[in-house]
Amino acid sequence: MKAKVMSIVILAIIVSATLAGCGFGSSKKTETNNSGKENTKTKQVLNITETSEIPTMDSTKAHSMFTVLNNVNEGLFRQDKNNKPILAAAEKHEQSKDGLSHTFIIRDTKWSNGDPVTAHDFEFAWKRVLKEAGAYNYMFVTVGVKNAQAIMDGKKDINELGVKALDDKTLKVTLEKPNPLLETLLTFATFLPQNQKFVEEMGNQYALEADKLLYNGPFKLAEWKHEQSWKLVKNPDYWDAKNVKLDEINTFVVKDDSTDLNLYESGKVDRITLTAASVDNYKDNKEFKTTTLAGIGFLRFNLNHPVLKNKNIRKAINLAIDKQGLTDIALNNGAVPLYGLIPGGNYYSPENKDFRELNGELLKGTLDKAKNYWTKGLQESGVKDLKVSINISDTEASKKMAEFLQSQLETNLPGFKLEIKAVPFEQRLEIEKSIKYDISLSTWDPDYSDPMTYLDMWITGSSSNREDYSNKEYDKLVESARFETDLSKRYEILLKLEKILIEEDVAIAPLYQAGQAVLMHSNIKELVEHPTGAEFSFQWTYLE
Repeated sequence: MKAKVMSIVILAIIVSATLAGCGFGSSKKTETNNSGKENTKTKQVLNITETSEIPTMDSTKAHSMFTVLNNVNEGLFRQDKNNKPILAAAEKHEQSKDGLSHTFIIRDTKWSNGDPVTAHDFEFAWKRVLKEAGAYNYMFVTVGVKNAQAIMDGKKDINELGVKALDDKTLKVTLEKPNPLLETLLTFATFLPQNQKFVEEMGNQYALEADKLLYNGPFKLAEWKHEQSWKLVKNPDYWDAKNVKLDEINTFVVKDDSTDLNLYESGKVDRITLTAASVDNYKDNKEFKTTTLAGIGFLRFNLNHPVLKNKNIRKAINLAIDKQGLTDIALNNGAVPLYGLIPGGNYYSPENKDFRELNGELLKGTLDKAKNYWTKGLQESGVKDLKVSINISDTEASKKMAEFLQSQLETNLPGFKLEIKAVPFEQRLEIEKSIKYDISLSTWDPDYSDPMTYLDMWITGSSSNREDYSNKEYDKLVESARFETDLSKRYEILLKLEKILIEEDVAIAPLYQAGQAVLMHSNIKELVEHPTGAEFSFQWTYLE
């Protein structure tokens, strides 16, 4: 125990020293005025922490942690303070009467190297997503960009994609069918522009370092120390720079909760996220708050596994987990149990009914039912017991959840053995993509404000599927929902999709609707948190 405490103290000292070297420190600075008296002025420097490295800064390949991309680059639209789409790099949007043709006028703005941002930058980047088979290439199908699906299927050439720069200032986007969610969808990082000349000059070094990127957003990535920290600085060339108040945002990668707390309490960082172990110690602190979010946590199953491919085995695992205990004990941060794919309190039908209330609690049952499914599944699989591993990120929260799940499943399902394999976040994703796991403790943060952001990830071949789930009826329903203009009928399709995935096919095991417990200094103002897409927008943030 003493050794563990000493290692934490040493780690905190090392991190504090590194923070100081990165410019992390008090947000107050002392100046001397003309009379020789000292006065204190608040530096506009925000210091925060993250548990993971930036996976990639290439917007065509990005699949998580979109906050940095959202703040250093800008697409046609971005989310405002109320999470609504507003014009950004585009200053005007016009559409044809049939809703199929959309024309965007690019405003006078430039890249960090002085080049103007043009319509060609959007055409190049959007086509590059499909060329590179980026993680979110299916978003072009979700939007309904003409020929996107045919290009992904190899039936049409990339140059037939429904996006065209008519000149430097004019971008034309053609859709297969009208899409009422178009502007909302275009706030997502997949639709950011890229400067073709710069990308091609950088070659395979593009986006690997801070100086291997160009920026057109409110901030620039000035420093990127991999697996340690990154620094954003105000972009003086941003078209709306006069309304950007922060000079710097410093983010430090901290995976240890004790170190995080030490940095916060010493004033070296301004905001941290608490793990379950610390919540009770700070719940009466005036700077503490918990929030229930729109993200979800769930178990993926390798559906090629000789035993896990059995539906009754997956039902047993679903029902054997005390989800209330998981959220109260292992998470303890505002998270709530989830008995479906779509979280509550975020998505409403045209009649203003909550999606979760409409579909009810799916796959909820007793421990006796879990054991019955377990026994039946083992018999059908021709085995007497099951030993599998669970793929998790190497954070304290993930480890604590995995230990809770291990205890639940091994106690409630006779003959079940679960080995925990913790790896860095990025590696966890790579293991999922290659489907070289048994069970994976996974998360999903919504990309845009509609239930489809959770539902279309499960179509056959989707880069977000990551467990080889395939159901032709499901695929057809997703396709019909994308282009259904009767919003009430569309919602009925969405409700049915969830029941197929969770009740009929038991493709995953929903666990919780995410929560977040944070400590944040009270002098931070206008830190805009988004429920979908990028977590934060910093362009309105300031420190008192």
